[in-house]
Amino acid sequence: MKVLWDDKIVDRNEVEIDMEDRGYQFGDGLYEVIRAYNGTFFTADEHIDRLFTGAKKIDLVLPFTKNELKERLYKLMRENEIETGNIYFQVTRGIAIPRDHSYPDPTKVPAVFTASTTKVPRDQAKMDRGISVITLPDMRWLHCDIKSISLLGNVMAKHEAHKVGAEEAIQHREGIVTEGASTNMWMVKDGVIYTHPDGNLVLPGITKIVLLDVARKAGIPVKEEAFTLEQLKNADEVFSSSTTIEAMPIIEIDGVKVNDGKRGPVVKQLQDLYVKAVEDVCGEVR
Repeated sequence: MKVLWDDKIVDRNEVEIDMEDRGYQFGDGLYEVIRAYNGTFFTADEHIDRLFTGAKKIDLVLPFTKNELKERLYKLMRENEIETGNIYFQVTRGIAIPRDHSYPDPTKVPAVFTASTTKVPRDQAKMDRGISVITLPDMRWLHCDIKSISLLGNVMAKHEAHKVGAEEAIQHREGIVTEGASTNMWMVKDGVIYTHPDGNLVLPGITKIVLLDVARKAGIPVKEEAFTLEQLKNADEVFSSSTTIEAMPIIEIDGVKVNDGKRGPVVKQLQDLYVKAVEDVCGEVR
């Protein structure tokens, strides 16, 4: 399997990450994941735009233009013959010696870029069946809109879910639902879809943007409005979303069934609308 290392495609065993890399020492960097269907990226431009937005927020000088990055990612995907799968890429602030919390001079310390691909088929059975989740306090920092590689808070939340056999953790701040450990969160009540508005407390999800767009075009009422844990647990339907899982029904929260433990009609409609949006760009989804 080939990978991208800065501007070169190489064998994975050729990559050498220095122990002084700021991503390794500080989690000082950004990442993105783009999904491919039939060998074509879906929402690649949106993901790349978000990377550049994040870089601006943390004063990270990226070593490529948007078009150069997109071309390199496509080249890697073709090299690894990815039809349906994911491409993960990250950029760190580079190798600065000696270790220092302050940002290094970007003219002297260039960023380090890596990317890899994984063949991942769609799990239609899981999207039909749904998943169970837990709830817990959101203990992360206050810049959740930045897709940082420093993910310890998210990892800890996901671990708590896995310890009890759940697949995701819904996080909340003083009873207000923010997002999942690796997903955006949604609920449906009386035919209206709710999701937390963008801001510093949640990641501006690319799949979230697509779902909001297709729902509104289909005439489904949508409110980007915060909701409470109590409202969540009294919702008619609940689901999560991300690049890798699309729209995933949540059928159990903290051991209590949602919609009798079955996927609801609004979530099913959104799943179908999302697939149609993908097919308009990438061809038939299998």
